[in-house]
Amino acid sequence: MFIIHKDWQGKPTSETAIDNRKIEIFDEKMSLGEVFFGGRILNLVNDVARKVATDHAEIRCITTCVDCIRYFSPIKAGDILTCKAQVNHVWDDMIEVGVKVIAEDFRSLEQKHILSTYFIFKADESENSLPFVIPFTLEEKRRFLDAEIRKNIRQKRNSFTEESKN
Repeated sequence: MFIIHKDWQGKPTSETAIDNRKIEIFDEKMSLGEVFFGGRILNLVNDVARKVATDHAEIRCITTCVDCIRYFSPIKAGDILTCKAQVNHVWDDMIEVGVKVIAEDFRSLEQKHILSTYFIFKADESENSLPFVIPFTLEEKRRFLDAEIRKNIRQKRNSFTEESKN
């Protein structure tokens, strides 16, 4: 069961989501094999995710972590990229933004899933709590709950890393 507390002060996911942002790719950024490097697309996608986080927080946000990057298909010359990004969850001064990139071949109009990832942002110099994200649809609620699971996994991974250093 998913219950939203009546006193929550927040924003709906849809208020700051980006659903159809085109990402332009220039030929000089292609490899010799006419494929766009994954690190370059991740950098472009980070800018889109940061805009979503900053719009939600209403203050500047800084990328602190990239979680669970999944590349599904290469980006080739001529592909038209579309990016979707939305806030999944907010904790104190941290925000998780989920991002999905789709490529469309302009000749065949075939679409393919390029990558999915989650960015974690920290609100820069925030003294106040960030506005909660209020999920309304079943998909938004699923993403909200999945974000909590990912946070718990990150915390366990970080505590394990700290223990192994000692």
